[in-house]
Amino acid sequence: MAERPSPSVEDYLRAIYGLSERGVPVTNATLTQRLGLSPSSVSGMINKLAQLGLVTHVRYRSVELTPEGRRLAHDVLRRHRLIELFLVEELDYSWDAVHREADALEHAVSDELVAHIAAKLGNPTHDPHGDPIPTADGRMEKPATKLLDQVDPGTVGTIARVWDTDSDLLRYLTEHGMTLGSRIELVERKPFGGPLVVRVGEPPDDETHFVGSEIAAALSISVHR
Repeated sequence: MAERPSPSVEDYLRAIYGLSERGVPVTNATLTQRLGLSPSSVSGMINKLAQLGLVTHVRYRSVELTPEGRRLAHDVLRRHRLIELFLVEELDYSWDAVHREADALEHAVSDELVAHIAAKLGNPTHDPHGDPIPTADGRMEKPATKLLDQVDPGTVGTIARVWDTDSDLLRYLTEHGMTLGSRIELVERKPFGGPLVVRVGEPPDDETHFVGSEIAAALSISVHR
């Protein structure tokens, strides 16, 4: 196995990629919030990543991965997402319990073991949360999905991806039938920043739910044509 960056470097690269993948500007502030670390720690690591040639960063502007930084981010994302799927498919973990385990294991597994996991699972393309799994040569699919909070009332789609890794949120979604593959229709946006009204499930057995901004920003849907 080729020498890898330290676990902390890999964690930062994955976080930077994850924010940019979601369309969030990658700044010291957004990374601080994402990683739950102090601003000084984040600032120091960004400087280190820049010195290693893994990011470009101009003060007061967003951080961007270099081609080498993106390659390493894809590598750790592949390990992380394959481990999550393996835990669900082979060890009967629930989708709300795999993120923390994968966080620890992604730094320890060998490339050979990752290849065996991929083969065992049939070289899957998505993890349990609908996140695309990078290929072994670093290609990443860009799904044609839209966030629920960005579509218009009347839009009908299928839940294709859940961006949040919070266990409580994932359990809430499970309890209310908002899982991958579920039909969802945006019925109404309540005024003045109120919740979204959605119908989940297939008619006539669909159920109405009021969805707050946190969930609306965490669900990506494949819109029905």
